[in-house]
Amino acid sequence: MKLLRYGPKGAERPGLLDPDGGLRDLSGEISDVEGASLDPATLARLARLDPADLPAVPGTPRIGPCVARVGKLIGIGLNYSDHAAEAGMDVPTEPILFMKAPSAICGPNDDLELPRGAKKLDWEVELAVVIGQRAKYVSRKDALSHVAGYCTINDVSERAFQIERLGQWSKGKSHDSFAPIGPWLVTSDTVPKPQGLRLWTRLNGETMQDGTTATMVFAVDELIAYLSRFMTLEPGDIIATGTPPGVGMGMRPPRYLRPGDRLTLAVEGLGEQDHRVVAV
Repeated sequence: MKLLRYGPKGAERPGLLDPDGGLRDLSGEISDVEGASLDPATLARLARLDPADLPAVPGTPRIGPCVARVGKLIGIGLNYSDHAAEAGMDVPTEPILFMKAPSAICGPNDDLELPRGAKKLDWEVELAVVIGQRAKYVSRKDALSHVAGYCTINDVSERAFQIERLGQWSKGKSHDSFAPIGPWLVTSDTVPKPQGLRLWTRLNGETMQDGTTATMVFAVDELIAYLSRFMTLEPGDIIATGTPPGVGMGMRPPRYLRPGDRLTLAVEGLGEQDHRVVAV
């Protein structure tokens, strides 16, 4: 099942992608795609619906972020060994955590903002995990039962803000538009093996990243179990699980985003994003 949100920014409505690729309105079934509607019972009820019985959405509305009112957006750093190598950093012995501000979340086709004073705007296609059940001190064996679904995320980063300024990575990870999610939240029953998905990024039509989640240092179940030791994961929380090699920072010479660039990226089965870079 592919859940989504459509409509103008700040006024999105819940929807579902039908088998023919059409949009169907879910407003009569749930108030929004958010933590309260991501529990197993609600998802099971939605899965039993016949999409043909839901109102069709006319035209081609904007697709918004696939999850609303995200409480925590947790990033995992250097979770692909070959990405750590291109960054000139050691492969971590345990997950590296950072937080992205929920205000960075935007839709999968919204513009990417080049912040004022920014010179090193970079891309990172990642598999995002959306929590559906509260997770605290969960085992690795039970971890995936707490997942509502998965989506594509672009962990946009301003490298100078992230690395060359004092403090933590978050200041280079949290500007508006730095966390496009979607287009869809694909429920976990449709993605039984999250460790075998292809990820790719293209800049102005040229392939930059082409990897697979099979090469993660720490797998999804391991990340959930690990995080739940340090913080309670609530329904609607999102984990961005790391990026494969091919980011701009790792190129020789480095290559960063500029106004007018077109960035497309996707995770296999989870939908494609398409962004234009704009200065603000």
